[in-house]
Amino acid sequence: MARITHFDHVGLTVADLDAALDFFVSLGFELEGRMFMEGEFVDTVIGIPGSRSEIATLFLPEGGAGGRDGGRTKLELSRFVHPDHEPGSPQNMSTEVGLRNIAFQVDDLHAVVERLAEAGYGLVGGIGEWEDIWRMTYVRGPEGIIVALAQRLDGAAETSEA
Repeated sequence: MARITHFDHVGLTVADLDAALDFFVSLGFELEGRMFMEGEFVDTVIGIPGSRSEIATLFLPEGGAGGRDGGRTKLELSRFVHPDHEPGSPQNMSTEVGLRNIAFQVDDLHAVVERLAEAGYGLVGGIGEWEDIWRMTYVRGPEGIIVALAQRLDGAAETSEA
């Protein structure tokens, strides 16, 4: 039976690629590459004839083990040059249908939140704790992207589940 072999990346469409890059780099991602994409292959895959976009691929340098790329956590940011991007709702809440958030485990939630606040990014709600196991919050990044940040509190081995 054919099956999925591994998780490859999450792709986000943004209007301001530089602002989105700055935000995710401040969370610890590193830029892997940046380029323009256009042509028959892209048009076929995304179903938009004559498209042109600029993409940036980022990765977490200590993203785990296994998989084709060593299990690295990868993120692809796309900015459409043609056609123009469709504006989303920059104030999305968790009840709206669609991609709700991108979640990352951190080693010091308060320090990460403070650093993001200094850069002008705020919390969607507050910082909550669940059963002395997780401390977690949602941060609203550029263009309304919601990033969930979670810190393991119980000393258990780190996992990718938050």
